[in-house]
Amino acid sequence: MKELLQLSAARLWEALEEGELSAAEAVGAYLDRIDEVNPNIHAYLTVREEVMDEAREVDRRRAAGEELPLLAGVPVAIKDNLSTRGVRTTCASRMLENYVPPYDATVVEKLRDAGALQLGKTNLDEFAMGSSSENSYFGPTRNPWDLRRVPGGSSSGSAAAVAAGLAPWALGSDTGGSIRQPASFCGIVGLKPTYGRVSRWGLVAFASSLDQVGPLTRDVRDCALLLEVISGQDDRDATSAAVAVPRYQDYLGKGVRGLVAGVPKEYFGPGVDPGVRWVVEAAIAALGREGVRVEEVSLPHSEYALSTYYIVAPAEASANLARYDGVRYGFRAAGAENEDLVTFYSRNRSQGFGAEVKRRIMLGTYVLSAGYYDAYYLKAQKVRSLLRRDFEEAFQTCDFLVGPTSPTVAFPLGERSDDPWSMYLADVLTVPVNLVGVPALSLPVGLSAGLPVGLQIIGKPFDEGTLLRVGRAVEELGLFKPVVVGGA
Repeated sequence: MKELLQLSAARLWEALEEGELSAAEAVGAYLDRIDEVNPNIHAYLTVREEVMDEAREVDRRRAAGEELPLLAGVPVAIKDNLSTRGVRTTCASRMLENYVPPYDATVVEKLRDAGALQLGKTNLDEFAMGSSSENSYFGPTRNPWDLRRVPGGSSSGSAAAVAAGLAPWALGSDTGGSIRQPASFCGIVGLKPTYGRVSRWGLVAFASSLDQVGPLTRDVRDCALLLEVISGQDDRDATSAAVAVPRYQDYLGKGVRGLVAGVPKEYFGPGVDPGVRWVVEAAIAALGREGVRVEEVSLPHSEYALSTYYIVAPAEASANLARYDGVRYGFRAAGAENEDLVTFYSRNRSQGFGAEVKRRIMLGTYVLSAGYYDAYYLKAQKVRSLLRRDFEEAFQTCDFLVGPTSPTVAFPLGERSDDPWSMYLADVLTVPVNLVGVPALSLPVGLSAGLPVGLQIIGKPFDEGTLLRVGRAVEELGLFKPVVVGGA
């Protein structure tokens, strides 16, 4: 079983196609691993036991010689803010503790049509609002590298599941770094696509102009394969772009000689841990030896990105979460129906939402309120335009930008729980990408204090292919060896 759990998703698919193992054997190995390890790591909130019957059906069809879809029999984990028909979708919130959607998100639908088998739903910070998983109503996920530390957030369960061998790959969502930061902390690959590359239909909204669904995988080849499956225009999502989806695997192995890498000087400031800086600079130097021309660039408005994000994102969250009132679905406080309407809403929301969600709703409502809109929200949107201009100017001379994913390695559970600003600083290097809407890839390039360090590669709009090309070249340098971590 241990050897099977070490396989990448692509290699697992090849083994299934070649008859080296059955879908039932693969699914059974992952279910056994979940039973053994998940009680300690808490990556999954829901495990679909019926997935074994689905695996046996794939095996029956394969044995009968039937034509099967691309990923037939390959297991996958799904972040629990993506709607799954007939499977509980909680967003790790009391508000949706018992919600079962009647439909699949577009990305879930695409995976099902491709033959992937859904193992279950993974833990997250409540409504994807957090950087550590400690905001989950159901309790935090723990980092498989060190159970005393956070796995990052908000896609904590998906990242921990891949790192700990509880799934070969997983889907997450990224609003301000929620794929890339957990990937960095857990020593795996995570990609936030260009805004509009992947449909958001069926993703429970946090901040609609920032949210994007993306893959968390063991290596870059898997990332390319999964991204190709879930990408594409969707008529049900008005923000999805009608841009052709390339065959991302064709970008792998092309080499990087002649490419130009921009290194933003603002991403190596005093807040970056010296160990992280050393590992990232060594990786950049290694790229230079492979023929990449490395140039320092400036993104001068980066110092305002975090403040801008924490105006824009809460403002959109306050609008999106207004739908949770306890009338149509979701949590309803006991006896609330006997109160007047204002008290009814207040009791449902005060008891149904956690502290961080309420903090962001109140902040967002404040910056959108009369008398403050121009001073905060409108100004934040202007800064967002300046940030976008910074990136556009950098990309005039560079093929991609490169720097740390996170300023630190995974920090201890509870260390920042009582200091929201310290927690928000964990996202200081990832939020600019969401504000601008460009793609970014995080992949592990070494260890600092025995914990993974992620390299962030940022690309031009809809140029995920270059990110995967560079990421694969970095992998081939052998700076980090993917391993399954975390015991019972």
